Amino acid sequence: LRSKLLIASFAFAMVGATVGKLVKAYAKQEKAEKKLAQALKSTGHSAGITHKELLLMASGLQAVTTHGDEAIIEAQSLMLTFTNINKEVFPQALESILNVSDAMGQDLKQSTIQIGKALNDPIQGMSALRRIGIQLSETQKNQVKNFMAVNDVASAQKIIIKELDTQFGGMARAVRLTLAGSLIALSNSFGDLMEKMGEKLAPFITALAGSLESITTIMQSEGERQLAFL
Repeated sequence: LRSKLLIASFAFAMVGATVGKLVKAYAKQEKAEKKLAQALKSTGHSAGITHKELLLMASGLQAVTTHGDEAIIEAQSLMLTFTNINKEVFPQALESILNVSDAMGQDLKQSTIQIGKALNDPIQGMSALRRIGIQLSETQKNQVKNFMAVNDVASAQKIIIKELDTQFGGMARAVRLTLAGSLIALSNSFGDLMEKMGEKLAPFITALAGSLESITTIMQSEGERQLAFL
């Protein structure tokens, strides 16, 4: 019984130390993509962007910034909850979020909420942005109000995005070109490789986990019988 337990323990350790890491990387990506699909469904696809288009957008931004695609996908999921942001401004808004995050040293979730709220309700959003140091000129404020008066939300949003681009435009791409940025980008690429390998191994690991669980249950029952006999 002890020999069997040692073999099972060794098997568990090997899975956790090697293959388990690959499957964990894939599971993280899979979770992000599932959440994105659910956000699209729950918002009735109000953004007018498909799941595939969003994934390609995330992959493209990972290639030119230091942000991993799974982190960008999570930001996209959160952005979709601001249903006034549609495909006309969504890509530019997303890159603005990356720029603001890198410029201000804050995480994507915080930046997404800040900018998402501002774009979802541009008139109220101007005041919210001012509180974090992003100020629009009087001309820009009047332009936003005029566009909103005729229900041209997208044009009002573009005024805000243009100001964000004036203050922070290109920041995320510039960080990517630094030495530290290159190392992070390399890590992201390696992470993508692990995800693909993990995806291939996931069915095998699921089956193996089930087998090991069955073996453990059998050995536990055998051990209990031996203890009862003694």
